[in-house]
Amino acid sequence: MKAQGRSQTVALALFMVLQSIAALFFVADAVRDLVDGPLGVESVIEALTAFVLVFGIFMAAWQLRLTLERMAAQGRALDIARGDFVRIIETQFDIWGLTAAEREVGMLALKGIDIAEIARLRGSAQGTVRTQMTRIYAKSGVSGRAQFAAWFVEELLGDGISQPHGEEKT
Repeated sequence: MKAQGRSQTVALALFMVLQSIAALFFVADAVRDLVDGPLGVESVIEALTAFVLVFGIFMAAWQLRLTLERMAAQGRALDIARGDFVRIIETQFDIWGLTAAEREVGMLALKGIDIAEIARLRGSAQGTVRTQMTRIYAKSGVSGRAQFAAWFVEELLGDGISQPHGEEKT
């Protein structure tokens, strides 16, 4: 996504350079017409057109700058949100009392990685990962992977962190 944003920015900047070259031509032509001869309707229209083109270039540059600033701010906000979400997950894992191995497996499962790939990444057997997932589900009070992932989505949309399964929020 960042590469696409950069390529769009480069394309816009290139377009603005081409517009600027065209504007230089039109401004030079309008100035030459105004200096060389009597002021006619055509000369005035060319001068106004050149002025509007230059004004448009400045407005486009200003809007591009604002857009880039907004994109940078959104990127920073997304980074903060990601960090906050990871802290929410880690806090909930603490509340559920997950072991270090269960935490790692749980985080990989939340990222959508399948059991075979989790086992390969961790250098363990698929059966071990299945057992860890079963313990995670039991500790979290859910019945499967979809409910496990949905739990965090619900928490983001709802009241925040909850207590271990069966306990009341305080």
